[in-house]
Order: sequence, then C-alpha cells, then structure tokens
Amino acid sequence: MKKFSVAEMARQQVEKASRAMNLPDAIRNILMCPKRMLRVTFPINMDDGKVQCFTGYRCQYNDVRGPTKGGVRYHPSVTEDEVIALAAWMTWKCSLVDLPYGGAKGGVICDPLKLSERELEKLTRRYTTEIMPVLGPNKDIPAPDVFTTSKTMAWMMDTFSMISGYTEPAVVTGKPEVLGGSKGRKEATGRGVAIVSRELYKVLKRPLKDTRIIIQGFGNVGSYAGLFLSQMGAKVVAVSDASTGLVEPKGFDIAELMSVIEKHKCLEPAKTGRKIPRDEILYQDADLLIPAALENQIRSDNASRLKVNLVSEGANGPTTPDADEILEARGVHVVPDILANSGGVIVSHYEWAQALSGLYWEEQEVNDRLEKKLVRSFAEVWKRSQDMKISLRTAAYVVALERINEVYKYRGIFP
Repeated sequence: MKKFSVAEMARQQVEKASRAMNLPDAIRNILMCPKRMLRVTFPINMDDGKVQCFTGYRCQYNDVRGPTKGGVRYHPSVTEDEVIALAAWMTWKCSLVDLPYGGAKGGVICDPLKLSERELEKLTRRYTTEIMPVLGPNKDIPAPDVFTTSKTMAWMMDTFSMISGYTEPAVVTGKPEVLGGSKGRKEATGRGVAIVSRELYKVLKRPLKDTRIIIQGFGNVGSYAGLFLSQMGAKVVAVSDASTGLVEPKGFDIAELMSVIEKHKCLEPAKTGRKIPRDEILYQDADLLIPAALENQIRSDNASRLKVNLVSEGANGPTTPDADEILEARGVHVVPDILANSGGVIVSHYEWAQALSGLYWEEQEVNDRLEKKLVRSFAEVWKRSQDMKISLRTAAYVVALERINEVYKYRGIFP
C-alpha cells in the first residue's frame, strides 16, 4: 500500500475548495498550518515493575472560531502527521456544522489491547498532566476517539480537576453521565451517519428500504450507524472489524452482532454470516458503503473495485484525494467525513454547554437538536454542491471555509 502524508491529503482538500470559492490567499496560507503542535514523552511504571516511555501528541489546529475540540486516540500507528490531519479535519467539521469551536486532536503511541486497565489509567493521567498547559474548557476540550472511552475521559477530567483544585466537568466531553456526560453521546456519531445517509437518499429520490449496506469498522460508530439504518428499513449485508469480515446477503441482526462485540471485543466469534478476509469487505456487492475504520482505506489502487454507488464516511479521512476523483468520475456520491461523522462533536458541544450551565437535557431533546442541525447542514452542503456543480466534499469544505473566512474578516490578523 502506498505510503503518503495524511496531513498533505488534508491540505490538498483545502486547496481544491479554495480554488472553487476563491478563498483569499492570506486565509488559505493561515489554514495550511497548525497553530500549535505539542509532543510529549513520559515514563510509566508498568505492572511488571519495568518503566516504559510513551510518546503522545496534542495538536490545536485553529482556534479563530473558539476553543479547540477533538478526540484522543490510543493506537500503535499514531503519528504527528496523522494528528495534524485529524485536527485540521476537526476544524473544518466544527465550522461546517456551525459550532463555536476550532479543531484539535491528540494521541498516544501504544497498543491499548496489551495494557492492563491500571496501566491505561496511569498512561491517561500522565498524558493529561503533560498536555495540561494547553487544556481547559475555554482552551481545548478532548473527547474519546479510537480505543479511548468514557472511562478515559473520566480519568482525564479527574486529573485536570485534582491539579486545578476544583471539579471541572467541562474540560472533556464523552464522560459518563454521572460525571456530567450528555445523554445520547455514545450513539451520536453513528446516529449522525444514519441521518445524513437518509438525507442523501431523500434528495436522490431513492428508497432507503432494503438498501444493502457495507460497514467497514464495526466499532462504536459503525455499529450504531448500522443499527439506526436497519431500523429505517435498510439491510446491513457485510461488516468487518480488525479481526474478520462477515457477509450475509439477507441482512444481519445488528443487535446480535453488537452483543458479540460487547462480550468478545471483536467479530471473530460471531456465529452468523460467511467469514471473509476483513479487507475484502470493501468490494462486496451493495448499494451504500460506510467506511468507519481508519483513514486511507479507499485509495487510487482500490477505488475502482468498489461496487457501491454511495459512500457515507463514518471514519475520518477514509478516502484519498485520488480516490475521490475516481469515485466522482464514476458518479459515486460521497458524503464527506466532516459532515457524515459530525454527530459526535455536535453532541459533545451540547455536553459542554450543559456542563458550563449546570443544566441537563433529556435524551429526546439531545437527539432532536442533533437531527435538526444535521438535516440543515446536509441541505446546505447539497445546495452548494448543486449550485456550484462540485462534489459534496468540496461543497462541505466551501461552506466551512466561508465561515472561517468571515470570522477573520471581523477579527483580523493579530497584531
């Protein structure tokens, strides 16, 4: 597989949108570079008595619209380049759905599956301490991401609070509800993928009922997207995770697959469907593909093998710019990541607002607010796409960059 810079990929997407909308060069130049990139290395006393050093990152890409917001991931493949790209995408995502945030991202190079819970807690608390100078409810607000959970956020919140000397629930989102987490947050990203996929079917005047769906990456996002879409009448006919791929032409019982994940942490023990190599999942016969794993999954060397005619990106950066061109030429509509998976950060904003105000909303109110914002955002992107005769991805970037450009018009460039 071709190695390339995902940060460069993010820059190419901005370049393409900048040309389409004639973004001023001064603003384009600002948006090509992250505002702050913090790299930390810290030791942890492991359970076996040995000391191991870990490297972590926190990138704050742009904060012109407000404090930065973004997840923290624990993964062996975390790199500085990846974190910069993810922080950039968070910047455009928050602007696109009109949240008062800039974008950030963090990560620690580790294999969380090989660490005990005690080691994970130590790692989380020490990482939080190292990046604490740039954290705060009005500075930078982390959230869960790959291999991090509500418990991870609870440890981060507690560490920040203990060092600060007061309890600060607004410093992270994605917390357990008992600590001020929002109802509906766990399902929010997957619910958002389902909502924008439904809206795409509406504008294309295609029936969602019995639509055949592939989900690559049956984790939190992919599983809930599949659950909600199946409740809308669609059929999930192929799924995968890191362990295996499964195919079932008649459609899976998503709740059953979710119970397998809950019990075994992977799909391998599932007794339903036909097993195939996980990477072959992309090339199955279906209508809609939801890539919900990691970035760089749909590339120039495999885009032509896809049999679907619609893609809704549950993951960040799953489609490379070259692959985008191939899919666009084939007439495949791609709902871009910065729109499709924005449900998580939208509900994170609601959680942050609730924590700051001390007021809490019922789940139905959270879900209603989420749906309203996503329906409006999708309609705005679709209209821009049709008016300018550009792809949904470029249209989403145009909307996002216009908002950022407008802020710079009023704020100016300091000093």
